[in-house]
Amino acid sequence: EISAQLNGRCVLVTGAGGSIGSELCQQIAAFHPDKLILVDHDESSLYVMHERLQTSGFRRYVLCPTSILRENKLDTLFRIHRPHVVYHAAAYKHVPLMELSPDEAVLNNIQGTLLVAETAARYGCERFVCISTDKAVQPVNVMGATKRAAELIVRMVAARYPETLFACVRFG
Repeated sequence: EISAQLNGRCVLVTGAGGSIGSELCQQIAAFHPDKLILVDHDESSLYVMHERLQTSGFRRYVLCPTSILRENKLDTLFRIHRPHVVYHAAAYKHVPLMELSPDEAVLNNIQGTLLVAETAARYGCERFVCISTDKAVQPVNVMGATKRAAELIVRMVAARYPETLFACVRFG
């Protein structure tokens, strides 16, 4: 079933250089997508993914060093590549750091999710999977609250764009 969703398709992963995103990219590559779009604001982690994918023999990928908060850049990426599937793993996830910078957590985890989800839907993406956290269940910290808000945003966007299948998956 997973192979049917990914084989020969264009797949975009946000947070592609992070702990979850990089693992997703490695596993997605094994399903032979036509193209894998790796989006991350950290160019060093993207370079590490480049080396990992090269070593594995997978060559059909595009590295996109950019922030998910750059609306024009997202629009260009989706217009050019027209991904069928999006795995949205970009997020600030470290609880103590987000307590120190709640404004950054709100921008990245909430606003970023809204921008990526709406852009995916506007460009006819078939599936959008938001990677969330168990800390969103009954949030007691900034990170959990922003990820819970992101889940609610995905539900809101899903209601406005029924042609795209939206889902949130909680890791913990």
